[in-house]
Amino acid sequence: MTSNGENKPSPNGSTKRQHINDQIPSIKRRRFRRIKSAPHSDSSASFSGNKITSDAKKPRPKSIFDHFYPNYWKVGVILFAYLGAGTLTFTLTRHQISGIKTHKILDALYFTVVTMTSVGYGDVVPASTLTILLACLFVVSGTVIVGLVLSKAADLLVEKQERLLIKALHLNETIGEAAILKKIKTKKVRNKCIILVVLLLVLMAAGTCILLAVEDLDFVHAFYCVIGTLTGLGYIDKCFSTSGGRVFALFWILSGTVYVAQLLFTFALLHTERRQRSLVKWVLKRQTTVSDLEAADFDGDGIVVAAEFVIYKLKEMGKINQDDITPIMDEFETLDLDKTGTLSASDILRSQSSLLASTVITTQLSV
Repeated sequence: MTSNGENKPSPNGSTKRQHINDQIPSIKRRRFRRIKSAPHSDSSASFSGNKITSDAKKPRPKSIFDHFYPNYWKVGVILFAYLGAGTLTFTLTRHQISGIKTHKILDALYFTVVTMTSVGYGDVVPASTLTILLACLFVVSGTVIVGLVLSKAADLLVEKQERLLIKALHLNETIGEAAILKKIKTKKVRNKCIILVVLLLVLMAAGTCILLAVEDLDFVHAFYCVIGTLTGLGYIDKCFSTSGGRVFALFWILSGTVYVAQLLFTFALLHTERRQRSLVKWVLKRQTTVSDLEAADFDGDGIVVAAEFVIYKLKEMGKINQDDITPIMDEFETLDLDKTGTLSASDILRSQSSLLASTVITTQLSV
């Protein structure tokens, strides 16, 4: 300190400034990590003055397939309408259908289910041009219903069994609700595969036992009928030919064929998921090189910030691609009216005002 009380520039001043500069990246990292608390896609926000307030949920894009969402009453109505129409149609045209017959309504319903699931045993077949065309109509519409309605409903039923599976696997442990939800989320596909395999084994055993007891088949032919049904083999000379067997077949064929389709799809998902996890592990363990930094420098300023590094790694993991990034960057540039490379509440308000003004002008010109 000098004699007149003035402070000399501290020799440590540059060191302090350097320390502050060193803290900036840490602050930026902490700010960047706050994105984990960002709202989900079903939330939105509106601006009132200089404050950001939550607003009502924005309507999601709608599709025709939304009408096939698997709630039980909708599945029941669609299935009842299809089976009712098929039963009525093939009951009226019963004399134009050949094969092993029992009761006219039961045979018509049985033929509808066999047609719907594309099993096609051959024990009951259309024998006229009219019934052939009707069978074509019902097999196409039935395939759509099985794929869009029944498969989704079966998927919903299987998901509800996951909680029971988790509790059964941890029977001797005290596991809370949060832990159950976490385990369901982390091993969802694997649990689904286990449940589907168990259900199919039960269905196979039940079908074989019924065929042995009711249809008076030997074990080989009963098992052959079960496998042929579940795999859609089709050319089975004898399977369900009695009234009791066909009543059982109405439920067994529907559930069996739908669960097999679900299992095959789930196996494909499991394989894809494991490959994705292997790729993620490889990307995280691989040593970062200078070439990686050059590729991650999206804006070409010679510096890779945390956001650029994360996006580059996500692209390398296959979770996103350039087609995902480009429209987001276009939106960012549209909102960044002052071209500072950052967004603030004022930018959003100005962009909304510009959009509203352009909408008003367009409306006035059209009028």
